[in-house]
Amino acid sequence: MFPIKDDNPTVRPPVLTVALIVINVVVYLYEFALGAGVERFVLKYGAVPYELTHITETTPGLASPILLTLFTSMFLHGGWLHVGSNMLFLWVFGNNIEDKLGHVRFLIFYVFSGVVAVLTFVVTSPNAQIPLVGASGAVSGILGAYVMAFPRARVLTVIWVFFFIRLIWLPAVYFLGFWFILQVLYGLPTLGGSGSGVAYFAHIGGFVFGMLYCRLSRLWRVRREGHYA
Repeated sequence: MFPIKDDNPTVRPPVLTVALIVINVVVYLYEFALGAGVERFVLKYGAVPYELTHITETTPGLASPILLTLFTSMFLHGGWLHVGSNMLFLWVFGNNIEDKLGHVRFLIFYVFSGVVAVLTFVVTSPNAQIPLVGASGAVSGILGAYVMAFPRARVLTVIWVFFFIRLIWLPAVYFLGFWFILQVLYGLPTLGGSGSGVAYFAHIGGFVFGMLYCRLSRLWRVRREGHYA
């Protein structure tokens, strides 16, 4: 299942949400334009857990400053579906968090969510030598904050079972709760593995960080002020 939109209105325009979407798409288009050279680009700017835990290069001559990849990796993607799904979730849920945090705090929160997500994956797969890329960790932080701040907001959701497709409105707590449970169920078998496939623990780390940030900041109190109190 995936979201189409929510029924949660905003006051301020989502300037940074749109800017982040544009940046991610532009970077992906640059990756696409590199053709065969994209592999070297990803190896240079993706976050490789083994490099971060051993402070060493796995591909001499290609690696950028190792700690820098904590930030650069969240703007790279592995395909149209990868970048498209991440940007869809960012668009649906990011505008409300930006609206409540303000532009500057939202950007800081987004970046920190991404860094925490990468570090969570590194801790759970410390010897993985496959580069971690994608905005999903940072976006997961937004999802965690959203489910705390707007649990009763409704999300228009596409659900398909075999050949049957339906559009239904789901409370955010159900939609995002189910999403998080799936990350845990799919992630547990990969714990300590090679890091291939989807980095579920990056999603889990980002989501939990977003929940904790929301709970420990003033953001959680918007439920008392807004439509969904």
